[in-house]
Amino acid sequence: MKRRLYLKLFGSFFVFAIITLLFLSTFTYNTVEYYLIEKKAQELSEKSNMIAADLRVTFSSPDINLTDAQIKLINVSEFLGAEVWIVDVNGNLLLNSADTYIQSMTQNGKSLPIEGFDISDFGNNNYHTSNFYNSFEKEVLTVFSTITYNYKVQAYVFLHMPMDDVLNQTDELVDLATLSVFIILISTFILIIVFTIIVYRPIRNITKAAERYAKGDFSKQIKVTSNDEIGYLANTINYMATSLSTLEDEQRKFVSNISHDFRSPLTSIKGYIEAMLDGTIPVEMQEKYLNIILFETERLNKLTQNILDLNKFGHNGISLDKSDFDINQLIRNTTMTFEGVCNKKGLSFDLYLTGEELFVKADMSKIQQVLYNLIDNATKFSHNNTAITIETNIRNEKVLISVKDKGIGIPSDSIKKVWERFYKTDLSRGRDKKGSGLGLAIVKEIVQAHNENINVISTEGVGTEFIFTLPLSEKEQ
Repeated sequence: MKRRLYLKLFGSFFVFAIITLLFLSTFTYNTVEYYLIEKKAQELSEKSNMIAADLRVTFSSPDINLTDAQIKLINVSEFLGAEVWIVDVNGNLLLNSADTYIQSMTQNGKSLPIEGFDISDFGNNNYHTSNFYNSFEKEVLTVFSTITYNYKVQAYVFLHMPMDDVLNQTDELVDLATLSVFIILISTFILIIVFTIIVYRPIRNITKAAERYAKGDFSKQIKVTSNDEIGYLANTINYMATSLSTLEDEQRKFVSNISHDFRSPLTSIKGYIEAMLDGTIPVEMQEKYLNIILFETERLNKLTQNILDLNKFGHNGISLDKSDFDINQLIRNTTMTFEGVCNKKGLSFDLYLTGEELFVKADMSKIQQVLYNLIDNATKFSHNNTAITIETNIRNEKVLISVKDKGIGIPSDSIKKVWERFYKTDLSRGRDKKGSGLGLAIVKEIVQAHNENINVISTEGVGTEFIFTLPLSEKEQ
């Protein structure tokens, strides 16, 4: 079996793992970073708006004094982990929570200009990430709010948070996501291994077994270790293999038996014809041997018809033409056809029939075939000068038909096998070398086609009785 499924499964897993890790290292990282910046900017923006509102009164005075606000802003700065800058509209730094020198300069009437400062650089956003006009060695997240008085911008509040803090949070979240993905990938890999053991390997074994069975090798059975659907499938295939093996054996046996049963009469016919042609059999004796040839020809024809009937029964089922008929009369008519055979062996019929007429619902021609085969069997194996008993009885809206002989009987170990095609007991082989071993098989097929039963009771050396049932006609109910 080509391991395409196995390779596809593991190949898909590794491709998925690589794509997932690449996704985490690029798109996911950037997405998380953007999300954290947005979230942190929003938090800082709220704080900067609060600071701007507090400083509005301070900037309403002509003489701006930030001394009172210094301590408060320093505390806010420490709480937020961000520097607080107060910048006027001209870009002069008025207050830096991290540098008291600037406050002293502002108090002395001086200010520290920010080179290149332009509030329009923020555009429509109230934040951006940069070193804020080279004011920081590393990149910072800057958020600003305006301090307004009388609808005029007096100054700006800037909050600067190191981007390292945001990036560290990003790394932590991405690491957590990566760990989660690794756990998922490991779990998936374990699941694939479990799938391989529980599902793939049994299916592979089933496939290999099916390939062997397709080639006619039924020697090895599939080992079944589970009770699930796969186990059921394996058991079903094992059963199929056993059935096919049995069928194959039966086929060989069938062909062997046919060959044997055809070869014997054909050999006789060929031998007698050759003897007549070369003069070994004189002309005055040819009539005797021509009758033998005719008998063998009829036997071949009967054997062929029986084989055709069984083949038809097995493949297409038995087509039944049911009607109401008198089973008692059918029995009488059938027994009359054995008059010649019975006279030769001194046999007679004892008929114990219920009523003058007894109607059943069945296929009359098929039931006549059943009766013929059973009576034919009885005449072959009955001792000379004995009686064959045939009875009909009614029981539970069923008609029971019994055919009983006083003959050699059937060995107990052979009773279950008498229904098999071409089967002959060792006792019968000595007395009925002309039999095909198909008669009882045909009988069973016909009775079962009527959804009825047939049984056999036999004692070796005493005799055999066959009993089968037929549905009682509505006329009798």
